[in-house]
Amino acid sequence: MSDPSSFPPPPTPLGQARRRRRSPWPTVLGVAALVGLTGFIAFGNLNRSLEYFVTPTEYQQQQAQLQGRAIRIGGLVRDVQYDPQSLNLRFTVSDGGASFPVQYQGAVSDLFKENQGVVVRGEFQGETFHASDLVVKHSEEYNVPKTQAELKDLLNTTE
Repeated sequence: MSDPSSFPPPPTPLGQARRRRRSPWPTVLGVAALVGLTGFIAFGNLNRSLEYFVTPTEYQQQQAQLQGRAIRIGGLVRDVQYDPQSLNLRFTVSDGGASFPVQYQGAVSDLFKENQGVVVRGEFQGETFHASDLVVKHSEEYNVPKTQAELKDLLNTTE
């Protein structure tokens, strides 16, 4: 047999490998960049997409900030001029303090009339408000006619 001293000594076990510690900065910067990008997308254009609701007097006071922006103006209807053939509507919206001419192109509800509350959506072009939408305030009461005579009276008053 061979001499045990002739064999090489058994290898000594290696110590546990050192793990290289990673810097947390790339992760922190990546998360911060994602939060910043998400915030920019969510709120970056928010100011341009907001629609303010103002009265004619409030618009007159804030005209410089609101000029050229989509807004909603609410007030009472005055001086109605409507051409049912061309669907061209012109009127003045007023809150008692200030008044502005409004131009609207489209069909108009039967509820639209003088001294009726209205909210118009659109933007000013010069001194005229060009409306894209027209919302008319209506009575919140609905009473069903109980007799044939009440129904005839209702029909006669709406004509």
